Amino acid sequence: LLYNSVFIPTIKFIATGNTFRSLAFEYRIGRSTVSKLIRETCTVLWATMKEKFMKLPNTEEWEEIANGFNTRANFPNCIGALDGKHIRIVNPQGSGSEYFNYKQFFSVVLLALVDSNYCFTAIDIGSYGKNSDSNIFRQSALHNLLVKGKLSIPNDQRLPDSEDDTPMPFVIVADEAFSMTQHVLRPYAKRNLTTQKRLFNYRLSRARRFVECTFGLLANKWRVFHGAICLDSEFVVEVVQAACVLHNFVRVRDGFQFEDTLSCPLEDIPVLGTGGAPLTAKAIRDRFANYFTSPAGSVPWQFDMI
Repeated sequence: LLYNSVFIPTIKFIATGNTFRSLAFEYRIGRSTVSKLIRETCTVLWATMKEKFMKLPNTEEWEEIANGFNTRANFPNCIGALDGKHIRIVNPQGSGSEYFNYKQFFSVVLLALVDSNYCFTAIDIGSYGKNSDSNIFRQSALHNLLVKGKLSIPNDQRLPDSEDDTPMPFVIVADEAFSMTQHVLRPYAKRNLTTQKRLFNYRLSRARRFVECTFGLLANKWRVFHGAICLDSEFVVEVVQAACVLHNFVRVRDGFQFEDTLSCPLEDIPVLGTGGAPLTAKAIRDRFANYFTSPAGSVPWQFDMI
């Protein structure tokens, strides 16, 4: 599919961020033709590639993802790292301040769940820039499937070599911007932290780095993200979807190079109040914290990192 010549202007646009005018000159076609071609091919790329390169995992695949996080981040029972980033856009006509974010520019939000191979597992694009991560996640299809128990997440499982036989749920790691639930863990608040809580925050941050690294890979490989995308908001969503599925395609084909992640022009989402976590969620976090300071769950260098 990607080697069909009709896709070349689209790949060039996403890879370079060149204007439609320059692409029209380069390929000797009209500017309106470039716009129509890129929009159509972005839609085709997403529709034809997402089932192979970004389909939601089944139970066995979630377990493989969890094994990856345990191996690479020393965080067991983790099925993904979650975060959101601002995608710069021009102010959509008639939108008022809906897309105007706290950093004083217009944006839509890319919310992403990633695995330990720096691939997107699920994405949600297009929410107003002024919205918080937590609100966007609560309104997403991923959250809807999660709360309804329709994600095929594996059954609770005892943490590796733990003396505590209590089965623990599989979890997603996130930052303070997200509400905590049975399946979403965030750090302890940074006030009066015990050593155990600081260790938990460090271990969670190691797992969370995979989503930051993935955003870095995306932005450095696909330079359309290096400036404001001068398209209407629906067109922006189609471009970002295509870029994310192309990102996964390239990661599967080429693997990971650290230097690709050394800068990331995408902007973070602000941390807003998210309310208290349910007692069960707090108990789950505490059990992970206990595990990370136990002989079974500790790693030799962790006390040097806090």
